[in-house]
Amino acid sequence: MASDPHSQGHSHDHDAHAAISHDEAPGYYEIMETAVRELLMAKGFITANDIRHQIEVLDSRTPALGAAVVARAWTDPAFKSRLLADGRAGCEELGITFYDDTQLIVLENSESVHNLIVCTLCSCYPRPVLGLPPDWYKLKPYRARAVIEPRKVLAEFGTIIPDDVEVRVSDSTAVIRYLVLPRRPAGTEDWTEQDLAGLVTRDAMIGVIPVTLNDRGMK
Repeated sequence: MASDPHSQGHSHDHDAHAAISHDEAPGYYEIMETAVRELLMAKGFITANDIRHQIEVLDSRTPALGAAVVARAWTDPAFKSRLLADGRAGCEELGITFYDDTQLIVLENSESVHNLIVCTLCSCYPRPVLGLPPDWYKLKPYRARAVIEPRKVLAEFGTIIPDDVEVRVSDSTAVIRYLVLPRRPAGTEDWTEQDLAGLVTRDAMIGVIPVTLNDRGMK
């Protein structure tokens, strides 16, 4: 297992994953966020409408955006090269706008490398292309264990990584976010870009599961 804390199955989502407990009191950063937000509103720097607008922007972002990026990369080698060189610029080619100054690094899975994304500090996440993170991604058990024992965490999601495949864990920061480019399933050579996008789930772009030919995506 190779962990890089400052650089870099099945198809359903795991918001209620058994290994993650939701019985957790508000953390330091959550308490501070609430306090700062209320102070800024009281001082008149922001309004409830400003916050509501930003929430609406976040709500408009879904994993379908990231899935479209992945499908284009699978079908367009030139785009894939540009995406891997500059993830943000590649996404912007498809009309995906970024509402912050974060950098996006796209990590490609291969026969010899499997990538897993985490944020050990809080819940930094590629929201412009995936929307809001799942609950389990934000909780301390995942944030700690993904770095310490990533193969065990992946196994709990039903993803068994062979011993000869390297697992790379990339820790998101306030300025750098990651997106996994999963491997394209065999047997999809004649699929359209739209059909391929329908196979790509949020969890696959975090790296906890592979993309598979499931009932929903079978032709």
